[in-house]
Amino acid sequence: MSISITVNGKRHRLSVAADTPLLYVLRNDLQLNGPKFGCGQAQCGACTVMVGNDATRSCVVPVGAVGEARVTTVEGLGHGERLHALQKAFLAEQAAQCGYCSSGMLMAAKALLDRNPDPDPATIRRELAGQKCRCGAHNRIVRAIQRAARELQE
Repeated sequence: MSISITVNGKRHRLSVAADTPLLYVLRNDLQLNGPKFGCGQAQCGACTVMVGNDATRSCVVPVGAVGEARVTTVEGLGHGERLHALQKAFLAEQAAQCGYCSSGMLMAAKALLDRNPDPDPATIRRELAGQKCRCGAHNRIVRAIQRAARELQE
């Protein structure tokens, strides 16, 4: 079956089954390795991408359900010399230890800041509660999101 999907601003036509998880298409067909396979049950958040304006667990979303919505992965957030404010803040606050959760954290944080440009620490913690980080970098992640929020408001 042929599926059309827009990822990071680029339209792709792929020969995949409509019930293939979006995560598999991103990683295997499009070679975008930012979203990670963690639990496969939408419980850890390592696979989080944005579908439209929503943070979405790509491991449980069939690619056929994406439709015309645009998909953004961490690779589309920013790269190289043009990092997004969140990526810069994560670096400045050393908000990653092993880095496995970082892609999902960044995308969930992007969705949060798009809805709420000035979240307080309690809101950030509540909104990211489903994003699992085994390294214990949560306090640095919260500081990074606050830093990015300030930068985005300037």
